[in-house]
Amino acid sequence: MKVFEDKRLLAYEGRRTLIAVLGAAIYAAGTNLFIVPSGLYSSGVMGLCQILRTLLVEYLHLSFGSVDIAGMIYYIINIPIFVVGYKKMGKKFLLKTLICVTVMSAGMAVIPVTQIVEDTMLACVIGGIICGAGVGILLRMGASGGGMDIVGVILVKWRQDFSVGRVNLAMNLVLYSACLFLFDVETALYSVINAAVYSVAIDKLHSQNINVEVNVITKISSQELEKEVFSELGRGITKWKTVGAYTHEESHILYIMMSKYEVHQLRNIVHKYDPQAFIVINEGVHVEGNYLKKL
Repeated sequence: MKVFEDKRLLAYEGRRTLIAVLGAAIYAAGTNLFIVPSGLYSSGVMGLCQILRTLLVEYLHLSFGSVDIAGMIYYIINIPIFVVGYKKMGKKFLLKTLICVTVMSAGMAVIPVTQIVEDTMLACVIGGIICGAGVGILLRMGASGGGMDIVGVILVKWRQDFSVGRVNLAMNLVLYSACLFLFDVETALYSVINAAVYSVAIDKLHSQNINVEVNVITKISSQELEKEVFSELGRGITKWKTVGAYTHEESHILYIMMSKYEVHQLRNIVHKYDPQAFIVINEGVHVEGNYLKKL
């Protein structure tokens, strides 16, 4: 039974990784077909990489042919971020993110920069929707696009008064101030509009603040189950012993707070050790105190 559960969990994570890869490819396509041809700049670290690319090509007159090197620069910048984040983040999350960043960077190098629409505002909106949808998909699959996503989570673990949103906001303020200084007002404003649409599109597919409380009632010894929840999900557990009113049999209640998108993984872990476990889920609860918000 345990071997069967392990195979099922492996297949489940494999499907999620493939869908995350699809999301990364969608992001790369949206960037090279709408954002780059219109002379716009993405938000976060990718936007910084695009500015560096422009400086290398237009100011230092370096030629890279038809290849957009912003994706390559993005990959290089993410290497030290991965090194720092290795001990701070879960191995599964980092592995998925590494795969997605590789696909995003390779996709931006391979997909030709082609201007599909002439209107800059239309490119802002469509590009923001497509790129935001791509990132939203991979976030829902338990991965990220690297860059400020990982930096934000590391800072949240370091200090609870940080949040991923605040870190991204600070980065974008610096980024678009640089756009305003280096280029022109129109480029900066269109890029801000694109970033706003991009953020809304992500939020429609993924929200880091949808919290759920989960009560797991099991009659087995829960030590192995608890260890896997700690290692795979990085969530704390409050537990207590109980007695069934009808059967008078002893059982354990495990109380866990987590993101909505972690519930399916928890369900698989619980059923791996106890297929008869009773799971109660309450969605949309408000949490205060020392609670880790994830991507």
